[in-house]
Amino acid sequence: MSEQVAILEHVSPGQFRQYNKSFQETIFQGLLTDHPWGMQMVEVMRPDFFEVKYLIFLCEKYFSYFVKYKCFPTQSLLINIIKESLSEEHDLILRDQIVDYLLRMRGNPRPNDLAYVKEKALDFCKRQAFKEALEKSVELISDDNFDSVLSLMKKAVSIGLPNTIGHDFFEDMEARFVKIARAVCPTGIPELDQKDILNGGLGRGEIGVVTANTGVGKSHWLVAMGANAMRAGKNVVHYTFELTEQSVGLRYDANLCSISASDVIDRKKTVQDFYKDEKNKGLGKLIIKEYPTGYPSVTTLRSHIEKLALRNFRPSLIIIDYADIMRSTRSYDSLRHELKLIYEELRNMAMEMRIPIWTASQANRDSANSDIVGLENMSEAYGKAMVADLVISLSRKAMEKSTGHGRLFVAKNRAGRDGILFPIHIDTALSKIKVIEEESQTLSEAVKQDEGELKKHLRKKWKEVNGLGK
Repeated sequence: MSEQVAILEHVSPGQFRQYNKSFQETIFQGLLTDHPWGMQMVEVMRPDFFEVKYLIFLCEKYFSYFVKYKCFPTQSLLINIIKESLSEEHDLILRDQIVDYLLRMRGNPRPNDLAYVKEKALDFCKRQAFKEALEKSVELISDDNFDSVLSLMKKAVSIGLPNTIGHDFFEDMEARFVKIARAVCPTGIPELDQKDILNGGLGRGEIGVVTANTGVGKSHWLVAMGANAMRAGKNVVHYTFELTEQSVGLRYDANLCSISASDVIDRKKTVQDFYKDEKNKGLGKLIIKEYPTGYPSVTTLRSHIEKLALRNFRPSLIIIDYADIMRSTRSYDSLRHELKLIYEELRNMAMEMRIPIWTASQANRDSANSDIVGLENMSEAYGKAMVADLVISLSRKAMEKSTGHGRLFVAKNRAGRDGILFPIHIDTALSKIKVIEEESQTLSEAVKQDEGELKKHLRKKWKEVNGLGK
């Protein structure tokens, strides 16, 4: 890094002066949101390329962190670093400028001209670096230092190219021990959100899938995830392809107000008073959008989210009920290939927008009478499970529906432990799901328990038969 910076040491400050302030602000926004591009820019620009003081300050802190830890800080961590620095410098004007900029950036998270700005800024910086290398080369040639000229020009040509070197295990060791807070959206179920399982909830850019048979409670689970996110102050977009927007809204009312869905309409005043109550002012916002079954593709959802951004609404969680009945952007002879593509496109959208997504998947008919629904029971495409970061399955037999009892199985989990079974209670009137106060079990423990219960049952029947025969 020091050799590459040396190429730029004679570049004068304010190199971005030919671009206006808005353009320069978008450059730094690109550094924050596109880390691979930021790695390229670290090699070819300096913070004092910016003209305005607050962008220079932000860039200095951002690049300094990268040079030390070989990775960029998250936006929340960068804000903490800035707060500590400003508290020492007591520059109120600079603080206000930074706060104003970050608020404007948050209000417009994906500027339409971002791609153009990044391309022009990188090209400009690479040209400046190459120009400086040529000027140095003239001095070296005059001193007959030809080997140094060749080395200098090679460096000038290589800097700013996509960084493909990777993580140097020993040189970059410091980067592995940086504690970066994992930004999550909690499920609201303490047993799932605990550290060794989800470590707080579903993370940004991750996809969570709930799979179950028809009528078990997938849609209620999705409403519960959305409502619990709202309780945590998160903004939610809920896409529905089977139920109407009003029906889904009533389910949220039932969950948030703890009023049976069948009674919500008759208790309008109670619901209104609940949302007006000061202690409920911290609830996140909710947008419910209905599309006909089979009509929306991932492109449709992207377009809708961009329209919401124009209204200064950025979701912290996206709910899709459900991905299996979306339209693929490409046609295949086999349905399973189309479904896998839909999930891959959703994953790409989640990662690009840095937003967690919850959706549902239909389980096959073989799971209808199963105590536990596993990955092998996901209907049509096992590939869906490969794409998902988290797969939760719900199961309850017909006889259990009247009591609301069932089982929740963590079938796949990239964030922590999986293969865990929880006894649960599903309240479909309130769209609430909670773990019953019993110890969780692993799959093997559950199987052993079932075998034990079966043996007890057979032993009891055997004694009954023998008693009748006497």
